[in-house]
Amino acid sequence: MATIASNIYSLFLVYLLCERVFTLGISLGSSLSPTDPTTTWLSPSGRFQFGFYKQGNGFKVGIWLFDGVSNKIVWTAYRDDPPVSSNAEIVLNGNGELLLQTGPGQKKVIAHSNKGNVSSASMLNTGNFVLQSRVSEFLWQSFDYPTDTILGGQILPSGSQLVSSTSDTDQSSGRFLLSMQDDGNLVLYPRDSNEHTTWDAYWASNTDYGTSFKYYLSLNNTDRWPLCIVVANSSNSKLLWCEVGSSFTGSNTIYRAIIDFDGVLRLYASGDNQVGMLWSSSSRSDNLCSVKSICGFNSYCTIVGTQPYCNCIPGTEFKDPSQTNLGCKRNFSEAECKGGRDNATFYFIYNMSNMYMGDPSYTVVEDIKEEECASSCLQDCYCGAALYENNRCNKQKLPLRYVIKETPASSNNTIFFKVGNQELIKSNNDTPSMLKPIKTTSKKAITVIILIVLGFAILSCSSVAISGRFIYKIGALNNKMEDLSLSEGVTLREFSYNELKKATNGFKQELGKGSFGSVYKGTLLKGRKLIAVKKLHRLIEEERDFQAEMRAIGKTHHKNLVRLLGYCAEGSKRLLVYEFMSNGSLDKFIFGDSSLHPNWEQRRMIALDIGRGLLYLHEQLRAPIIHCDIKPHNILMDEFWTAKISDFGLAKQLLPDQTRTFTEARGTRGYIAPEWNKDDTPITMKADVYSYGKMLWEIAFCRRSLVVDILIPEKTVLSNWVYKCFVRRELSKLVVGEEVDNTLLENMVKVGLWCIQDEPFLRPSMKSVVLMLEGVTEVAIPPPPSPNYT
Repeated sequence: MATIASNIYSLFLVYLLCERVFTLGISLGSSLSPTDPTTTWLSPSGRFQFGFYKQGNGFKVGIWLFDGVSNKIVWTAYRDDPPVSSNAEIVLNGNGELLLQTGPGQKKVIAHSNKGNVSSASMLNTGNFVLQSRVSEFLWQSFDYPTDTILGGQILPSGSQLVSSTSDTDQSSGRFLLSMQDDGNLVLYPRDSNEHTTWDAYWASNTDYGTSFKYYLSLNNTDRWPLCIVVANSSNSKLLWCEVGSSFTGSNTIYRAIIDFDGVLRLYASGDNQVGMLWSSSSRSDNLCSVKSICGFNSYCTIVGTQPYCNCIPGTEFKDPSQTNLGCKRNFSEAECKGGRDNATFYFIYNMSNMYMGDPSYTVVEDIKEEECASSCLQDCYCGAALYENNRCNKQKLPLRYVIKETPASSNNTIFFKVGNQELIKSNNDTPSMLKPIKTTSKKAITVIILIVLGFAILSCSSVAISGRFIYKIGALNNKMEDLSLSEGVTLREFSYNELKKATNGFKQELGKGSFGSVYKGTLLKGRKLIAVKKLHRLIEEERDFQAEMRAIGKTHHKNLVRLLGYCAEGSKRLLVYEFMSNGSLDKFIFGDSSLHPNWEQRRMIALDIGRGLLYLHEQLRAPIIHCDIKPHNILMDEFWTAKISDFGLAKQLLPDQTRTFTEARGTRGYIAPEWNKDDTPITMKADVYSYGKMLWEIAFCRRSLVVDILIPEKTVLSNWVYKCFVRRELSKLVVGEEVDNTLLENMVKVGLWCIQDEPFLRPSMKSVVLMLEGVTEVAIPPPPSPNYT
């Protein structure tokens, strides 16, 4: 095997050397236009072309291969940008920069060299587009920036990825990725599974040999085993894995490996009068349902004939009926999370048989009967579905990602789906017999319940009438209104400025001050209700937007969010009324006197409290909220030391089903995610995940992210120090003098490393963060957060 690997490497070098000699140079000052489709930059063989190709109503810049039948796109520049118009132009300017010009003064750099000295460009016979010096040194090459394809003569080093395209006709980033991992394993994942655990992988080469060596995926045009994983060490190279021997002959054979838009890795070859697929990661067409997330969130895959089809789980409908693989959304309103029998009144259960659910469960109940599993999910306010198999009830929260309907011969499992009472079940491409509601209440019990409810309603109405008459007589109508406005479940109350001035005794007792305002202690209901009043310093000009945002936040109700009770929007005055948090902000406990520091277990629970609050904001609201300013100062502690997220002054509310937005920079230095500094990058919930990761370590180690340490300079930046301790296996240095669970400590460090990844798509969702911190899901070994970490 080592000899074969050495031969592959030698032939690869010879091939590159020959290409450097026999290339057609593209001189500086050359340009291309989409208005002339015959004008492209050709490889010497004429099989590869660089230029504009048609996509939709516009054009993209890329490289394509004519395989003897049709053109195959193998690389695209700025693949996620909108197509450009016919007025665009590609220019190789006098400085050796390859530019895409879309209008006067509007240009994007496609390729350039930090070394300078670019004398020409070339489209090589391998499909590699290069900028080169006068002595044919490659100063930039497209092979270093693959999209969804690698070609013969190209490698995919460890730590690199290929990302599928959206469709056959849309080359923008799709829903699946191929990862050449640092441990030598080649793995296919859904792109939305940021944690990349074994739960998420749907195909792997099973070549995980540890991180002691360097690995790469090699595709070679000159060998009978073209696609291989190679491990390279100081002495020699050897092959770990190869797929299929090629029967294609002839020196003109070109191989390409692509992760197709359906998530399958395929190897193609085209030679002299031969074109064909040699191998795929899915050997049979009915295996396509095993491609995780092929049908998107809250849907399931089923095979009809030989083709995969996507259907919505009960209680949901397609986000886009014209693209059924994009997943489904709820078509009923989620009830308030009460738990127990109260929760059961808002939902009913539908069961589907012969189902498989690949998501990790948040809890498993052993030795339980089928009916008990259904009833348990119905009464559990967090349960969206439960898989029953082998006397085990595996409960799941929504959204579900990996659900498959199998043939009766292959599965005898049942999934119970919890659906809102107001939902009218539609056909959903399944026979009605598959959707049978579980009967949970007898007719006699229903009659008793109705009588009790009617009696209670009559009694309540009578009580209200008597109370109203009594209150009216004693002239306490204002107090009644105040009580109603502050009761749980009622929307925000609008206060007058004078009311709040009186409640705070003229804003006398200041609790704290921030960049947006000062917070004062106050009372309502004649001193019986403690409140905190934030008086904003800045005039908010758009009153309608202000009130809309305040009302949206006021509708949130979670034990880990500070409750917003009301607001004042009178003239230029803006005030917010919150529940009073007796123990103040978290920062004074973790950064102050060491005698005030919570113990290790308390700090872990505080981190979980905050994580659950963010999970609620991100995934459990109809219109998700990005907080945008997560930091210890904005975490308040109640009398029971429960951590609650506060200060939504910078929060950004998304539209229902919206996952990203473009907005001005928000947040606090030291906690803001890198994407805030990029004008063309959308902001997602992952910005909060980054801030949470920075804060997680501050909570864990009671230390600010940046503290100048003259004695030990490497401890100055907390994240750098934590990473070095993790790599050196010296985590005990982070908690000197404390007794901690080493497994929990390591998990918390790894979770933090995932959260602060520079690339948003690498960061986990808050649901995954919570599950990892709870110990429900395994935490994978994280990569360095950015290239700066060594």
